[in-house]
Order: sequence, then structure tokens, then C-alpha cells
Amino acid sequence: MNGIIIVNKEAGFTSHDVVAKLRGICGQRKVGHTGTLDPAAVGVLPVCLGTGTRLCDMLADRDKEYVAELLLGVETDTQDTTGRVTAEHSVEITEEEIHRICRSFLGEYEQTPPMYSALKVNGKKLYELAREGKEVERRARPVQIYSLEVLDCRLPVITLRVSCSKGTYIRTLCADIGARAGCGGTMQSLKRTRVGQFVLEEALTLGQLQKLKDEGRIHQCLRPVDSVFTDCPMLHVRKDALRLLDNGNPVRPEQTLEKECFAPKRWVRFYRPDESFAGIYAYDLTLEKYKPVKMFLEKE
Repeated sequence: MNGIIIVNKEAGFTSHDVVAKLRGICGQRKVGHTGTLDPAAVGVLPVCLGTGTRLCDMLADRDKEYVAELLLGVETDTQDTTGRVTAEHSVEITEEEIHRICRSFLGEYEQTPPMYSALKVNGKKLYELAREGKEVERRARPVQIYSLEVLDCRLPVITLRVSCSKGTYIRTLCADIGARAGCGGTMQSLKRTRVGQFVLEEALTLGQLQKLKDEGRIHQCLRPVDSVFTDCPMLHVRKDALRLLDNGNPVRPEQTLEKECFAPKRWVRFYRPDESFAGIYAYDLTLEKYKPVKMFLEKE
């Protein structure tokens, strides 16, 4: 199987657990996830199979959307309610002030990664250091908050919908909102509702996927690799240049059926004459050829 399955991850499973389960369900080893969700978090987790595993880093870079519950008045060492409570404060803030504070996070802001994260410092993951009782300096990184909507406000709990760039920690965003509110805050729950174009409504639980496998219908939920690139123009290589494409070599515009020359660095989908997807290319102005960005040839 080569492609993508959109999993609705349930609480209690790590992203690695999901991959292990899918290896068993699909009967193949070549399976990889596209960005970690904490065990307590639920929601969209695209999982790649076969040649689709070459998509993992590409999908990890996509924008994401979450629905989170923020508990005001409580601070924890993990920035969520699974951690140890480090401080408690009274919550004396109005709903209007909450809306104003949330609006202040829109756009780019500098976010300091939490100690309980998989980022590495000197070759060691931060959460490993945190479990040893160590805290190290972390450099703040710019992240983008595209939208931040208050869905419900029943103090001390606020429900938020967040659309953000890759690398954004929603736990940290909740803690930062609590800090600006003057009473601290921690994330109470998290649901990922979208990764790129993949949404929760089309995701399936592991139980549903197992049922499809038992019924011999598991292929019905497999998305083709090129479905990720529907916003990229399509080119077909000519038969006499097919060898170049199959070997992952650069291709001249006149060696395609369309003979089009798109803007440099713009990603283009390349197909064989039989409509099978080969890979993503981008035009190189110096070479005057399309150069491969990533190949997805199904040779194995």
C-alpha cells in the first residue's frame, strides 16, 4: 500500500502506538506518522504508507488547526493538566479581557518551547532532561497564529480554536495566554481538527480501520500520494523522455506534453504518460530544466 491514511487518534495512544497498530492492520513495515500528538491529545494524525512515507517531512510542515481547553488559575510543569501543579491563582478576569488577550496573539509571536517536548539540546531530548529534574535554556522561536477564536468561556475554563504554523506548541500558547491574563493557565484538553487539507470529519479510528481490514476494504481509506499536491500544476513527460523521469533526472519543458515553463521554484507534479504519479519537480532557471524536489516512484 502506497499513500496516506487519515487516523483519528484516540486518547492514550502515542503517535508511535498508532504507527505500530497500522503496521499490523495493513500488514506492512513501511509506515510513518507526520507529526507527534501527545498521548492525551486526540484528532487528526496523517499516517503514510509505502512510498508515501517520503511525505512525512512535507506533511509535518503543513499548517494545523486545534480545539483546546485552557484552564486558568493553574500552572503545571508540563503546561497541561497531566503535569505537576506548580502554582495556583485566583481568576479575576472578564470575558471581554480574555477576547482582547487572545487577539493580541494573532500574527507572529516568539514562543519558548516547553521543557516537556521532543526537541533536542546537545543530543538529548528536552523531556528526558525534564524527567531528570533539569531545566535548560531554550531559545524562543517565531510561530504564526493565523486565527484564535474563543468558542466558549466558562471561567476558569476557556475553549479555543487555533489555526497556526508548524512548530507551535498549543500547551505553551495556553500557558502564555494565562500569563498575560495574570493568573497563569494550563491546557486541559487538545483536539487536532486539521493538518493541511486533511480534516477530522474524514479521519478514522484504529477500530474503524481494523473493521475495514477485516471486511477487505482497507484500500478504500487510502489517499493517493499526489492528493497532497492538488494545488501544484500538473505536467506529463513525453514517452521518449520517460527514462529521465524514471531515473529522477532533470527534464526540459519541451520534454513534457504540455511544454509549459512555470515560475522557478514553484512545485509541479510530474506524471508518466499512463497518468501514474512520479514526483514533485521545480524549474531551475540556470539549468533551464525541471529538477526533482522529491520522487515517489513505486518501484519497490
